[in-house]
Amino acid sequence: MSDSVGVPESRVEEPGGLRRAIGPRLLLLFIIGDMLGTGIYVRVGSVAGEVGGAVWVSFLVAFALAALTAFAYAELVTKYPGAAGAALYANRAFRNPFVSFMVAFAVVCSGLASAGAAARAFGGDYLSVFVSLPTLLVAVLFVAVLSTINFIGISESLKTNLVLTLIELSGLLLIIVIGGLALSGGTADVGRPFTFSAETGVALAVLTGASTAFYALVGFEDSVNVAEETRDPVRTFPRALFGGILITGIVYLLVAFTATMVIDPARLAGEETAPLSLVITEGPLGFPPQLFSLIALVAITNTALANLIMGSRVVYGMAREGVMPSILGRTHQGRGTPWVAIVFVAAILLALVTSGDVGDLADTTVVLLLLVFTVVNVAVLVLKRDRVDHNHFSAPSFIPMVAIAVIVVLLLQQEADIFLRAGILVAGVVLYFVNYFTKRGLDRRAPGAR
Repeated sequence: MSDSVGVPESRVEEPGGLRRAIGPRLLLLFIIGDMLGTGIYVRVGSVAGEVGGAVWVSFLVAFALAALTAFAYAELVTKYPGAAGAALYANRAFRNPFVSFMVAFAVVCSGLASAGAAARAFGGDYLSVFVSLPTLLVAVLFVAVLSTINFIGISESLKTNLVLTLIELSGLLLIIVIGGLALSGGTADVGRPFTFSAETGVALAVLTGASTAFYALVGFEDSVNVAEETRDPVRTFPRALFGGILITGIVYLLVAFTATMVIDPARLAGEETAPLSLVITEGPLGFPPQLFSLIALVAITNTALANLIMGSRVVYGMAREGVMPSILGRTHQGRGTPWVAIVFVAAILLALVTSGDVGDLADTTVVLLLLVFTVVNVAVLVLKRDRVDHNHFSAPSFIPMVAIAVIVVLLLQQEADIFLRAGILVAGVVLYFVNYFTKRGLDRRAPGAR
């Protein structure tokens, strides 16, 4: 494996291109901030409903899949450090514009479904501690504010992400502290995190829980979409990617263990949008629940911001590749941000938040990303024979193969109606052919065309 040498030509900012404003620390915190957030603050109860007290076991399985797929991303992003991420890798591997477009569209839809879940969660029980407002109104204002931050600039967006990450991490560390106090004070039920749901077998319960928990582990893949805005991506990405996943995984396992050690799993399962608030109100620390709710709202906001950044960069990158309308590849002259793509994904998100609840949108995110991860793991195997003129990270071939097998198992745990909801990809087929025939018409009318 090698990640020591850069690519001089790939690091030069092109006129009208994206600004390289992301250093290694900012990238690491972006990855951590994207993974921490809505998933752990909102979905712990849903995992407890599937697996019982052993929530941490399902999180461990989901963490393992994230780590396996990260190997493929680490190789591909250091080999091809462009803004389009998974869609760029599919384009390189399969040389088929339709496949590339559909992967791009699936990535965008997954990010927007995740942001939609965050928007819905923002207007849930954590916000109700302070004020009661219509969920749709909250979601619209939520999307508008975050899209504005995204437009202002990538550096400003990631600095906002940095602040939000530190706040949301403090909330999870608080949960871990409560777990330690419960253990030392003798109020914790240490046997509960090792109990499983009696309704199904242990293996099935863990896998079903892992498919639910996986929503909390996604986010690391978003970072590859800012490769074009990262300084020295060949050196920076592998370290930031694996470091971010490891730090997040450890925090999640400790939080999941604490949650069922302090609160009965059945009660956690009954809290759809604010399960960790039970740990705060009934734990031994006596921390103000209003302050924790504020931290949770920050975490949810961070998830949505990262997904909006990702979605706009994928759309921008694929417009530059020629498989989306070229207008989506325009950047703002002063800000250096893909403003047309930002407006485009904001419009889709505003439409998306009007349908489906938090659970529906989270599960849709998981299915779409598992499909994308399958393509990425296949692509890294296909592209092993492709040689580039710089050193890069190299993943052992057996790891993507194992990742594909695990993905298939997790997909089998999803309900049929989630696959129907993921049928939103059909809209991508329509969009692709509209763009295709529009371009053909323009080519025919061009001077000199026959």
